Parts: sequence; C-alpha cells; structure tokens
Amino acid sequence: MSENSDDTLTGKLLVAMPGMSDPRFDKSVIMMCAHDADHAMGVVINKPKDDLTLSEVLGHLGLKAGDQAATRAVLDGGPVRPDRGYVLHSEDFTAGEATQSVTPGVRLTSTRDVLEAVAGDHAPANFVLVLGCAGWSAGQLEDELKHNAWLVVDYNDAIVFDAEHDDKWDRAIRTLGFDPSQLSEAGGNA
Repeated sequence: MSENSDDTLTGKLLVAMPGMSDPRFDKSVIMMCAHDADHAMGVVINKPKDDLTLSEVLGHLGLKAGDQAATRAVLDGGPVRPDRGYVLHSEDFTAGEATQSVTPGVRLTSTRDVLEAVAGDHAPANFVLVLGCAGWSAGQLEDELKHNAWLVVDYNDAIVFDAEHDDKWDRAIRTLGFDPSQLSEAGGNA
C-alpha cells in the first residue's frame, strides 16, 4: 500500500471491538501513524500511565516543565518499544525530517526537540506524549480486521487530543452512529 493509497489506514483511528482477545488492547483507541504493505504502526491514545506525568518525564531529561506540562498525563502507547517516547502533535511544530506527517493537521515526532519545545514556550497547540507503540508485520493488521478485532474510524481532533481519556473509546464508536453497548463481543462476516 502506498502512502497515497485509499487502502492505507494512516491517519485513521482503530477502535478495539469489545471481544478483543489481547487484554493489552481492551477498549483501546489507536491513532494509526503508518500503514503500508510491509508494516503498520500506531499509538494508543486513551490509556494513561497511572504512575507517570509529563512533568516527571521532562525532569528525567533535565528539562523543567512549564505550567502546560505540569499535570498532563503520559499515555501507554502500546507494547512495542515501551521505553521510547512519541509525541503526537498539531502541525505547528516540526523537527525537520524527524517529524512525520500522519494526516492533515497531525504529526509525530520522537526526538528530544519536541520535548524541549513542550518544556519551553514553543509547545505545539495540541500534543500527547506516549511511551511505546503498537506495531504489526505485513498482513497482520489486515488479518485482525478480517476477524473483526477493530473498527476503523475517521480521524477526530477532539478524540485524539482531548485530555479526558476515559471515554475516548465510547466517543470514537459513537462517531460511527451507534451506541457502544449495542456491540457484540462476537463478530462475523457475511
């Protein structure tokens, strides 16, 4: 799948179905950052790490957190490379080639530059810091989609960048026009 293909999930949200067999992704909402024939990568945007704030992460890097970062949550982005930080942010920040465009209005940066901007006066208007990511090898995500593990939802700025993480799963499903309580844990294909 090329980056311009209509088949790419880059820039979409994956929403876990109620019967998700992997407990690490139970009620997860994932922002898809890359998807092609060889791999897929995204970050979970609704699972705060209970024991970590952005202020603490910045402190570990020798950066002083400003007011905007003091109480902001750090999210558990997924089980792949859990020690690696990724900042999903609005397009008003770039670190050159280290910044990847995800969808119009959204970029991903995983270098110290973006954290320095967050600590200083140049923070992107919208951002979330996640540790780790979700990754799939060639064909793996497509297989999960065939087995109804995920719903695909169009990008929604309010869901991605909202600091209220507890109801993002419900809100993402509601964008499809139905109540999450009406979803079955078992799915099939006609």
